[in-house]
Amino acid sequence: MEKACGLHCTKINNIGVKIGKDVILKNINIHIHCGELTVIIGRNGAGKCTLLKAILGEIEHTGNIVFVDKKDNITKKIKIGYVPQSINIEKHMPTTVYDLFASCITHIPVFLRKDKKIYNEIKEHLKIFGADELIDKSIGDLSGGELQRVLIAIATKPTPNLLILDEPVSGIDRNGIKEFYNIISKLKSEYDMSIILVSHDLDLAKKYADKVILLDKEVIKEGAPEDVFKSLEFKNRFGELA
Repeated sequence: MEKACGLHCTKINNIGVKIGKDVILKNINIHIHCGELTVIIGRNGAGKCTLLKAILGEIEHTGNIVFVDKKDNITKKIKIGYVPQSINIEKHMPTTVYDLFASCITHIPVFLRKDKKIYNEIKEHLKIFGADELIDKSIGDLSGGELQRVLIAIATKPTPNLLILDEPVSGIDRNGIKEFYNIISKLKSEYDMSIILVSHDLDLAKKYADKVILLDKEVIKEGAPEDVFKSLEFKNRFGELA
């Protein structure tokens, strides 16, 4: 996997979302820098998932999202990788990791034949995430942590400039969570990747985030984790964080 193309900053400018007369988001202004993990927190109904959908272009919104390189040139189109909160998978479904991955990166119907070149390319990419041995395993037989590694591998091929993760460690055990954040650390340091992560787990946000954004229909507080968690704005919504 190559480094992202050196984008300096993702600028989310004045994003607003209304559904009917209901204001879901208003005046969202956020800068996401390369090589950083930005964690978005907020109570249920704060607009976290709506913001992700706006960034992905899945819902109508006001404002705009621009991507600025190190020379302050605005790039209108970049590569965004996305890992959803959950995907519907039946236990013991016959689709393998290779089948799923190949269907995402090639137009060749995977049920026709297994392309050796693509197979080796996928296996090499999975190796970055410690998941190369899973390539022939059925998707339905993967553990939560294994599936998460596979989904992140898929989301990062081709290498995105911005990686979006929605509640990525839900249902994963402690070892799986540790492995996940080791991968995130690697993506930040080795590939200079900008990462947005939505999480309800405040302890994990405090431990791993470079920047935390407290959302409640608008940005209420942002900054280093210790500053956000000690703020009056945070305490008014969550109380004290042990």
